[in-house]
Amino acid sequence: MNGSTRQWPWLAWAVALCAGITISAASGGLPAALVFMFKPLTTVLILAHAWPRGAQMPRQQVLIRIGLALSLLGDIFLMWPKQGFLPGLLAFALAHGAYIAAFCQPVRIAARAWPFAAYGAAAGLILAMLWPGVPPGLRLPVLAYVVLLATMAAQAAAWWHSRIAAPERVRARDAALGGLMFFVSDGLLAVNKFDTPLPLSALWILLSYWLAQWCIAGSLEAAPQSRSQA
Repeated sequence: MNGSTRQWPWLAWAVALCAGITISAASGGLPAALVFMFKPLTTVLILAHAWPRGAQMPRQQVLIRIGLALSLLGDIFLMWPKQGFLPGLLAFALAHGAYIAAFCQPVRIAARAWPFAAYGAAAGLILAMLWPGVPPGLRLPVLAYVVLLATMAAQAAAWWHSRIAAPERVRARDAALGGLMFFVSDGLLAVNKFDTPLPLSALWILLSYWLAQWCIAGSLEAAPQSRSQA
């Protein structure tokens, strides 16, 4: 069990409960108004998961906290899908910039080339499929966002594969998994918005999104534990 959940054993369950309420409300199973409370609360709890972690790498700690805080802002904007889409897109683009910088702390950018080739190819295929459905006024912001998203996921994978035999391999693996889940979540969101409405879209988009954020928060080194906490 990691450091923050040892300190707060209820935290993972609280995240799961709030995420479940949000997904149910967004899917029509509970009053829609509950989304406005429980969606941001879920991300706040993931920020709490990250907060005691990462003291051994303070710059990475600060950058991931910033990324989570910007994601929280994006969550709030996107609760208004039309008016809040561009501000939400900007908030998440800045969050990805913070995560890219965080994942560049252990290794240089593009320390491994193949994740950038793989994510670049996947992003290109998704954009090619969705491009006709993206309104002209959104095309440049969406393109810039996808580049940042793919770069974030690729840099997380590059960190993992650069440090596969190092003590931080588990943290790097969590970052890589978080990047992958973020890419999946935003890919599903884009298909749902610009191409074809997906069945149970709130479930798949939000579940993969919060798994991504939990893994990224978990890529920070756990807080040291006293004997009484061990």
